[in-house]
Amino acid sequence: MSNRDNFIVPKRYNMISIALMVVGILSVIALYVSFGSSDDAHKQARFWGSLLHNSVYFLLVVNAAMFFVCATTLAWGGWQMAFRRVPEAISACVPVIGVICGAILLAIVFGDNHEIYHWADAEHVKHDATLEHKSGFLNPTFFAVATVLTILSWSLLGWKMRSLSRSLDNAPITSVEGRRKYIMKNTVWAALFMVAFALTVMSTTPWLWLMSIDAHWYSTMYSWYTFASTFVAGMALIALYVVYLKNTGYLEYTTHEHLHDIGKFMFAFSIFWTYLWYSQFMLIWYANIPEETVYFKPRTEGAYTALYWIMWSINFLAPLLILMSKDSKRRYSVITFMALFIIFGHWLDFFQMVFPSFTNNHVPTILYDLGVALGFVGLIMFLTGRSLAKAPLLARNHPFVKESLIHHT
Repeated sequence: MSNRDNFIVPKRYNMISIALMVVGILSVIALYVSFGSSDDAHKQARFWGSLLHNSVYFLLVVNAAMFFVCATTLAWGGWQMAFRRVPEAISACVPVIGVICGAILLAIVFGDNHEIYHWADAEHVKHDATLEHKSGFLNPTFFAVATVLTILSWSLLGWKMRSLSRSLDNAPITSVEGRRKYIMKNTVWAALFMVAFALTVMSTTPWLWLMSIDAHWYSTMYSWYTFASTFVAGMALIALYVVYLKNTGYLEYTTHEHLHDIGKFMFAFSIFWTYLWYSQFMLIWYANIPEETVYFKPRTEGAYTALYWIMWSINFLAPLLILMSKDSKRRYSVITFMALFIIFGHWLDFFQMVFPSFTNNHVPTILYDLGVALGFVGLIMFLTGRSLAKAPLLARNHPFVKESLIHHT
């Protein structure tokens, strides 16, 4: 295996990413021609729902990579330094996908079609006591301000963390005091990101972007459920890039020990997601309160029943049975398969979080949505590849890098 510090984007990699983006653009065009251009508000909602589903999902997944960086920074962990540039590069996608996602969300809220967000229709709110009661929170102005501030905070704080990481590449710190100050500076900025993350992903943002599609329903576990879904998918994406880079001769100091720990995260948060899924589902089912069961009824008893339980099997049973053993978390083939499976499984999770709310009598043709998803995958590949090529793959001058080089789990 060659010792290469700087990633060079292969032509084939670029061609695949561009081809996937073309597939995504063509899928959006096909969706618009088939549904978005229709005079039927319900068909229009089918078009906007696909864009919302994919943009929100992939934005939260790439942002989860920076959450991983900041969480390990706050823990003063060093084991991840051998591959830290991978989640940093993935998080560089946040500003671009954030702009796309923000534009889609604002277009839905301020557009004429209110099939997705009923609360955005002022006339409808006047005749709905529940929506009127929630109007202080669910209104276009608050939604727009919160969305813009959320995406801006993720982008700026993520950029700052990447800048701090790269600042040592050509300017090593030789003094103990200088290293201490650098670690403290990293810790402070990581803490700021975590505060922003807690106030958005772990609380208000999933309420606004997703739960408000079912504005009459509510769940105090919803944001944590959404976080768990996207974080495990984010760890799966990190795993895919680590395996890819190892197989192409990069990440010399990343070993099976590091991959094993990434696999632990994939396994642990699959179980954590299941715990939240069970807690939310079981309590609402057991209470049998109409205003709560209205969310699960179309998902478990209607057209979406099979999809719902397939999604559950992929996201719980597969990781439980396959990733439990130590050996499975050290095999490139198993980790790659499970990473792809987990990303797809939680993509299905978001699909059933969005569409049954306004298309509950049938499951839309999912091929359109898969095409849009491939477009976002291509965009993530393109942006991540460019980011990886901008800096050495190992932060050699970081004070904790030696801890990662001798890491054993």
